[in-house]
Amino acid sequence: MPKGYWVAHVDVDDMEIYKSYIAANAAPFAEYGARFLVRGGGRETREGQARARTVVIEFPSYEAALACYDSPGYQAAKALRDPVSTGDLVIIQGYDG
Repeated sequence: MPKGYWVAHVDVDDMEIYKSYIAANAAPFAEYGARFLVRGGGRETREGQARARTVVIEFPSYEAALACYDSPGYQAAKALRDPVSTGDLVIIQGYDG
């Protein structure tokens, strides 16, 4: 079964408030087996445009990635994030080649 991934590109307007989102998403991420592969960090944009932060989160399955996003716990965390950030999020099935 292929893994699932969240790939997010985010601009944060207020990092202090955004930290409350980071704290609130810990429980649903743990519940659905999420593992951060990329969380901000140094980078260099070589083509196109990018937002200030890039985040890649791995889940044990595509279904777990979808379920985590739809969960009440994550939606409550997202409500904290929405007023202070702008982003793009793709939930994608991993390649099991």
